[in-house]
Amino acid sequence: MLYNRQKLEENEAKTLAPYGLKSAESRGRVYSENESATRTAFERDRDRIIHTTAFRRLEYKTQVFVFYEGDHYRTRLTHTLEVAQLGRSLARGLGGNQDLAEAICLAHDLGHPPFGHAGEYALNDLMQEYGGFNHNTQSYRIVTELAKRYPNFKGLNLTYETRSGMIKHETSYDKSDASSYEPEKRASLEAQIANLADEIAYNAHDLDDGLRAGMFQPSELNELEIWLELKDAVGWDEKRPLSPIQRHEIIRELIGRSVTSVLNETESRIAKHNIDSPLALQECEENVVRYNPDFEVKVAELKKFLLERMYRSYRLMRMQQKAERFISEMWQAYMKEPRMLPTQTQRKLADAPKHNVVTDYIAGMTDRYALDEYQKLFDPYHRA
Repeated sequence: MLYNRQKLEENEAKTLAPYGLKSAESRGRVYSENESATRTAFERDRDRIIHTTAFRRLEYKTQVFVFYEGDHYRTRLTHTLEVAQLGRSLARGLGGNQDLAEAICLAHDLGHPPFGHAGEYALNDLMQEYGGFNHNTQSYRIVTELAKRYPNFKGLNLTYETRSGMIKHETSYDKSDASSYEPEKRASLEAQIANLADEIAYNAHDLDDGLRAGMFQPSELNELEIWLELKDAVGWDEKRPLSPIQRHEIIRELIGRSVTSVLNETESRIAKHNIDSPLALQECEENVVRYNPDFEVKVAELKKFLLERMYRSYRLMRMQQKAERFISEMWQAYMKEPRMLPTQTQRKLADAPKHNVVTDYIAGMTDRYALDEYQKLFDPYHRA
């Protein structure tokens, strides 16, 4: 039997939970197109995101450690893939639309500038006069305006549900203006899943990368209840060194407990609020995709530890200060003399404000490209 789009849509109608979004019920795209014969609308969104230049550039954009720190640390791309994997797992367990959740997860960091959050902080400061800079909003701009892949429209022409899920993506440090997407409503189940998948991924891989890099010692984590539970669960004690295998066991245990907590708590909240449709979920008084309260406290303690012992460590602070200087000096140089921009980028000045053109150009850079550009601009011995 051929599983064409019609058959796939029929399967969604039969297998998804009542509150999961069905691709056949999508509110459509901005520009009219014939839909694929073999893929659902949300599968097509996912595929369009993967094939963007912005997605490929994530391979050389910083997650926490700049690329020259080593080949084994997470990049913005590997983080995104881990988020997408978790998003599919959570959606599958909750009866949500896996393809929509995956599409939102894959797109959530497309607009991240080079050098991680240091680059974002720098661009936000520089853009204060023009409304600031937010990587989530930039991700949305990429899929709706900046990507140039089709002759008849700008952007990727994604479905309403994917665009809404992207702009309503939020974390403790990250929220965008969703005024064009029914701001009185909460995000869909699939978008809420993407929010938690993002958090689960960065908590786990930052703990993993921090231990690998020697940013802190295992003994320093003993102040955390969740660490004591994790090492007890895998049978490791400090009489022996923490081997790579045991570290991986601990990270797997953390991810497994996080996912289980979210699945159980979300099921409980859906039942509590008698949610029986996507609309009921979006009109609920609270987000339903959550950790249980006890686990949420433990995760908050872990996040606080990572903030103090890792993100604010002298090694990362030095890296962040250098990154902010690179970004700031390049932005100011291009703003002062935009004719130093590449010719193709200069052409955009005819249709867009200078600050947007400069910021879009810098935000799209990989770490390596940004370092090369910095040298070309400021090193007299480096050929332009």
